[in-house]
Amino acid sequence: MLVSAFILGLLGSFHCVGMCGPIAFMLPVDRSNSIKKVSQIAIYHFGRLLAYSVIGLIFGLIGKSLYIFGFQQQLSIIIGVIMILIVVVPQQTFNKYNFSKPIFKAISKVKNALGAALKKKTLDAFLSIGFLNGFLPCGLVYMALFAAIAGGDALNGSLYMAVFGLGTIPLMTTAIYFSHFLKGKARQRIQKVIPVVVVIIGALFILRGLGLGIPYLSPAPVHDMVANGMNCH
Repeated sequence: MLVSAFILGLLGSFHCVGMCGPIAFMLPVDRSNSIKKVSQIAIYHFGRLLAYSVIGLIFGLIGKSLYIFGFQQQLSIIIGVIMILIVVVPQQTFNKYNFSKPIFKAISKVKNALGAALKKKTLDAFLSIGFLNGFLPCGLVYMALFAAIAGGDALNGSLYMAVFGLGTIPLMTTAIYFSHFLKGKARQRIQKVIPVVVVIIGALFILRGLGLGIPYLSPAPVHDMVANGMNCH
């Protein structure tokens, strides 16, 4: 499933550029020193990956608690269905409900801290910008978090989100260097592919949750494998 995380991050970064692109364009990088510029961008990305990993760790713990109660297979199916519904159901339906309202104050604080960090040029400022950037609301990040919960383990959740973040690095780096490169029909075409990828990933989670006994793709439930092992003896 880590491959799906990278693909979701790679293709989803076209959406991320639209949402977080202004932050990338505004990064106070040193444009007179290419080596220093590269190190600043690397620290910025490290901050984002760190934020994603922390969030993945938290949601992975949630998935682990559900796993302990025996809901792992059902959780994978539910998350797969949710991912597909988010793509299939018209956006207007979701716009009727403001799910982010309860955490609006927290998001405002993140934005204020981000604005203050963008005025600095120290290395720790780039780390802060990247870390805070990772906590801004983003539909693609929410998708990845659903997958992190289905991982059923804190480490798996953190790793999934880290790999998702790695997938966003190529395009986000391009956005920093070439702000006008990511416009036009190519971007629009790839944005159309993103919902298809999300549906495929959702279908994979459903398939995994069904426990059909297909190695790697839809492994049998743990209790079934234990029972089969006992029968062999």
